[in-house]
Amino acid sequence: MNIVYLSPHFPRHYHRFCHQLKQAGANVLGIGDAHYHHLDAEVRDSLTEYYQIDDMHDYDAMLRACGFFTHKYGKIDRFESLNEYWLSTEARIRDDFNIFGVRYGDIDNIRRKSRMKDKFRVANVPVPRGRVVQSMEDARELIRETEYPVVAKPDAGVGALDTYRLENDEDLANFFIGKPAVDYMMEEFISGTIYSFDGLADANGNLVFYTAHTFSQGIMETVNEGRHIYYYSLREIPPVLEALGRRCIETFQVNERFFHIEFFQTAPGTYTGLEVNMRPPGGFTTDMFNYACDIDIYRIWAELLVLRRAEIPFTRKYHCCYASRKNSYRYLYSHGDIMTRYGNFMVQVASVPGVFSSALGDIGYIFRSTDLDDIFKIVNYIHATDT
Repeated sequence: MNIVYLSPHFPRHYHRFCHQLKQAGANVLGIGDAHYHHLDAEVRDSLTEYYQIDDMHDYDAMLRACGFFTHKYGKIDRFESLNEYWLSTEARIRDDFNIFGVRYGDIDNIRRKSRMKDKFRVANVPVPRGRVVQSMEDARELIRETEYPVVAKPDAGVGALDTYRLENDEDLANFFIGKPAVDYMMEEFISGTIYSFDGLADANGNLVFYTAHTFSQGIMETVNEGRHIYYYSLREIPPVLEALGRRCIETFQVNERFFHIEFFQTAPGTYTGLEVNMRPPGGFTTDMFNYACDIDIYRIWAELLVLRRAEIPFTRKYHCCYASRKNSYRYLYSHGDIMTRYGNFMVQVASVPGVFSSALGDIGYIFRSTDLDDIFKIVNYIHATDT
């Protein structure tokens, strides 16, 4: 099996996907802009061959790389990056080389928030009121219906980049003065707790692995207000959340893909759809899958693609939590204090690359326990400040 993996060196820990593909017997063919000798040894060892291009946005160069691999190894069976940024590029390549997976004609359903909103409705999932606004008058018309605050976010944006909460007319005017030249979705602000339904589906849309997480706040607040964040996995998924998640998997036709579906819980048992991401959840959440259930999601994904192995027994043994720290905060307890007091709960301490630090902090502590009270005690200890 020939699998082209786009940008295998980023994020850094994603080389584990490539490693497991190779272990399962695939030819793992990397395309990236980094020089081969600058790749970490783990990345190089995970690849059958690597093709460097100077500009990852040069589609002709991407075509030449895939043409080279086709000539040398035969038909490309899969083209993946597991990175939201490259979803459109993946889809175009799949069209041009007739590769299984999401095609370009369907990409807006999982890239554009306005189309996601339509799909949520088809799945009978409530959504915030909102739409794409082209002008100040469009926005004012919506706000007359929803009232302030509203949230403005790129219709085809990645994560919480360039996302704003607007509280009044002055905020609205300033937003349009500095608005990037892209379509923006504007919707009512929903107050609630963010929950996600996460996992991996097989080629027929059956759930191979699934779990859920809850977050201390949204990424928009974390980034725009410079907060630290924590989120943790659930051992028991609320039945309503699971039912909504399963309906979304069917409606969005999630086949042989990871998924990360976000909801607001506005009251116990009441959820509103936020957005769908057809990729693994961000940060180190794939590692958290493993720690929570004592599995290897990297191997599970690789064997699903290469060996068609889809029946994976698993148990959510632990709550697994990520808690960030930022260099701009003065914390009450040192790293040494944390490890001395709670080291037996810790499974990983991660240094966060700068591109992710605004959302995930500069360092992240990952820990687990069967008891949710332990999780909250550790979070409070990590986040305690001396101010």
